[in-house]
Order: sequence, then structure tokens, then C-alpha cells
Amino acid sequence: MDTDTQLPERDRSSGPVQGEEEGPRSARITDRGGLRGALSAVLRWPGGGGPLRRAGVLLVACVIVLLLVGNCLVQPFLIPSGSMRGTLAVGDRVLVNKLAYRFGGTPQRGDVIVFDGLGSFTQETPEENPLAALVREGASSVGLMSPARNDYIKRVVGTGGDRVTCCDRLGRIMVNGQPVDEDYLYPGDEPSRVPFDIVVPDGRLWVMGDHRSDSRDSRDHLGEPGGGTVPVDRVVGRADWIGWPFGHIRSLQRPGSFARVPDPDSGPGHAGAPHG
Repeated sequence: MDTDTQLPERDRSSGPVQGEEEGPRSARITDRGGLRGALSAVLRWPGGGGPLRRAGVLLVACVIVLLLVGNCLVQPFLIPSGSMRGTLAVGDRVLVNKLAYRFGGTPQRGDVIVFDGLGSFTQETPEENPLAALVREGASSVGLMSPARNDYIKRVVGTGGDRVTCCDRLGRIMVNGQPVDEDYLYPGDEPSRVPFDIVVPDGRLWVMGDHRSDSRDSRDHLGEPGGGTVPVDRVVGRADWIGWPFGHIRSLQRPGSFARVPDPDSGPGHAGAPHG
């Protein structure tokens, strides 16, 4: 055997051959560092750039919070017409409690409610430019613009099963045979100049404005599908407070006008077929 022959040695000056795992590992480390840096930059951005940027970020955050609250809890609603004068003035912002009927509660006689009138007060969705509709939806959700054209605010006068008639010999609305003294009406208004007699179907509401001579309400839709009544599941919420202007701020309590109204099945004036 030739003892002088030696195996060639590997060049120690050369770096180790990169295995299949070494490359991806280093790439992962680099990627994590990049992600941490990007996240850190995002977190630092709102506080940097001076007071103008911080004010803009705060404004956007406030708008987002208002939109979330308006869509889920309490929504400001701009009063667009005089149909509720006596209680609400044009330009008032009422705060609509969207949770009032969310957990088993139902609208009661005397409640002031906001509802979607599609299918009862309006039979078709009013046409509107999509961009304008988006702007309106966002602005109305914080009380800066009038609500959608098919949103209404009225007072509940009759609930499912009630017989609502107009009028007794003193000109008062009657519910289940009981005259109702509506002290919330606009001064000088009659309870109704339009005679009617209707039994409210279950799951629906008979609603009227407080300014009866200037209100298009259930009376105006007697000949339409639903007979002027509004489905309970179309109710957006109950108007509980006037939040603006400052001089009008107050809570909207359910009046005692309906306290003596009997249940639908016990009222002496409930029997008989309804008519308009």
C-alpha cells in the first residue's frame, strides 16, 4: 500500500455548504423582523406627524364609534317634518333606543317609534343614486342628515288585536271602546277629521302623528296592503330622548292617556267588522 497517498482535505477556508433547512430558517427570521418593524411603524403612525394627523385619527375613530353605536344601540334621528309637532319640532334630533324591543319587548300604546315604512307606508323603495344613498346612510346614522325616505316616526295608538275608531261624540279616538284623551296633540288639532274603524291585526301597529292635521299616517293608507298598519318587525326602535338642540333636551315618556284602555278581548267596543 502506498502510504504517501493521502486523501485530499476539504478547504477549511470555504464556508459550510448551505443545507436545505438553513436558507428557509434565515428567511423566516428576516420575515419576522420585517413584520415586527412594519407593525411597529403602523402603531407609531397615529401619534406621529404632528397635531393635524392626531386630530384626523381621533376624528376617524370617533366616527367609527358613532357608526357602531348608531347601528347597534342608540341612533340619532333627525326630525324632517312637522307631523309630530306638539312633541317634536322640525330639526330636533331624537335618540332612538334600538334595544327597546330587541329582547322580548313589544311596542306599547303611546310609544313614539321609528319604523321602516316599506310595504306599509311606501310600496316601493324610492330610487336614489347609490353614492348619495351611501352618504345619506352614514350621515343619518349620526343625525347629520334626514333619514331614508321610507323611515318614519309616529306614535303607536293601537297594537295587535285593538279596535281603533274615530270618533266618539266628543271627537275623541276610541281604543277598544275606551275614549282616549290625547293631551300630547298639537294645540288646536282635532284627533282626526277622517272617520275610521279598524281592528289591528296581530303583529302590527296603528300609528298616528301628534300633529294630526299635518301628518300622513295610518289613516292615509287604509286602502293599501296592510290597511295602514305597520309590521312590528319593521320597527327600528323607540324614541326615548330629544338630544338636540340643547333647549329641547328631555326624555320622551309614555303618556298616561292609554292607561284605562282595556285589553282587546274585553273592550265593549271591540266586536264588529272593521272598516275604513
